[in-house]
Amino acid sequence: MNNYETLMKRCFELAAMGEGAVSPNPLVGCVVLNKDGDVISEGYHHKYGCNHAERDALLKLHNGEESDGTLIVNLEPCSHFGKTPPCTDLIIDRGIARVVIGMRDVNPKVDGIKKLQDAGIEVISGVLEDEARKLNEVFIKNMTQHKTFIAIKTATTLDGKIATSNGSSKWITSEPAREEVKVIRNRYDAILTSSSTVIADNPTMAHRKKVILDRNLRTELNSKFYQDGEIYVFCSGKNGVEKNITFIDTPVISGKLDLEFILNKLYELGIYSVLVEAGGHLNGSFLPFADKIYHFIAPKITNDNSSLSAFDSEVIDDINRSKLFKFDSVKAFSPDVLLTYYPMDNK
Repeated sequence: MNNYETLMKRCFELAAMGEGAVSPNPLVGCVVLNKDGDVISEGYHHKYGCNHAERDALLKLHNGEESDGTLIVNLEPCSHFGKTPPCTDLIIDRGIARVVIGMRDVNPKVDGIKKLQDAGIEVISGVLEDEARKLNEVFIKNMTQHKTFIAIKTATTLDGKIATSNGSSKWITSEPAREEVKVIRNRYDAILTSSSTVIADNPTMAHRKKVILDRNLRTELNSKFYQDGEIYVFCSGKNGVEKNITFIDTPVISGKLDLEFILNKLYELGIYSVLVEAGGHLNGSFLPFADKIYHFIAPKITNDNSSLSAFDSEVIDDINRSKLFKFDSVKAFSPDVLLTYYPMDNK
């Protein structure tokens, strides 16, 4: 691994410090070197509306020590006015000689590389590009498809069960795994669940924004779920706002709320990423739309053929018709593990 790759990994670490606060902007970190190659400043995009990573790093320097130095950043610097001025202008003004970039910005408004090159700055692009793209997978989908990024979180036994046949599920996983779920939730604009989950478990699911699918308005508004956050209820036959709760009248298809309508509406509402935490029925319904799966597995077996499965969707009779996935990572949260995987292009 060369020095630029090492420093780019540091940019990724810095960028991740903005998780949960920068949406709809991307996660960006920045490292600045002087002309001798020494790290003299670091920065990251802290919060939407605040300074971008490059500006955060450069404004910490005041004596010109960055002149003829190198700036490393995981995303192409912006070249247009938004909430803040263009980062390219500040980079040029500060006399930076070289800019090292992880990936080009997919925002069509951005042409930072050309602007930097026109100013005589050397640009090296594509350093750890795959990792840079994965870091900003939500932003890339939002910008290129204009759709909400959908992740599903589930926790199962070794035999793929989320509860016993009588509904017992507390707790399948251990405390370390459940703490990691809180970290994962923070990455997403909202969490989404079903009325069945709220009725069965009365969970709090603490988050700044929460979405519930409750076609017949079966849930009680004094449930823990409704006590904090900005709540969106997709239902049939009701519109309006009550305190922190927004009711959205939703089309019904074959007795179920129209998921495509819901996903389009979420994007319109500025909810650009969602973590689905629900039972097998809703998980299965969202599989065709899923971009990513977080799957916690506990070293337990139910020995109960009637117990509830993580994904209750179309039953197939030919193994070759199975929905395919690709594993991305395996992490231990002893005694449990977390598998992270992505759907293959077989939708």
